[in-house]
Amino acid sequence: MKFELYDQDNAPEASQPLLANSQKGFGMIPNLHAVMADSAPLLEAYQTLHTLFQQTSFNVEELTVVWQTINVEHNCHYCIPAHTGIAHMMKVDNAIIESLRNGTKLATEKLQTLHLTTLALVRNRGQLSQGEASAFFEAGYEQRNLLEIVLGISQKVMSNYVNHLAQTPVDQAFEKFV
Repeated sequence: MKFELYDQDNAPEASQPLLANSQKGFGMIPNLHAVMADSAPLLEAYQTLHTLFQQTSFNVEELTVVWQTINVEHNCHYCIPAHTGIAHMMKVDNAIIESLRNGTKLATEKLQTLHLTTLALVRNRGQLSQGEASAFFEAGYEQRNLLEIVLGISQKVMSNYVNHLAQTPVDQAFEKFV
């Protein structure tokens, strides 16, 4: 199966303004978006979820924990290096970035709890044990944060699954993080 990498010139008409948004927001059209452009509704949904997830109550470290926990669990060859680069651009501490990539314990208990909760939600299809929920709340998180993790999972399922299907090539900007 070979997926097309669309640009603004050859993309389906409905996807052209969406790719223009990608170009404006990222300074390039990420290959993930180039693949998704074959389905304008998918690309629009992904862009919308990405924007909405960044508007949650999570700070940049917490966003990174949720994104990379899911990417690593899904073994996404594209999103792990892409979100490594994004985390560096957001000035996330390198120790956090490397812990997430290497599966080592995070520096703070709060971030570690966020990681473990996200992992449990992914692995158990949205179900948490009472102990997992209690640990999450004891770490200082609230119910809305659980809902925000679900939003992050929704975004990452879209990208991770598309990248698995399309074998999306890693963008040159992120190749050094492979």
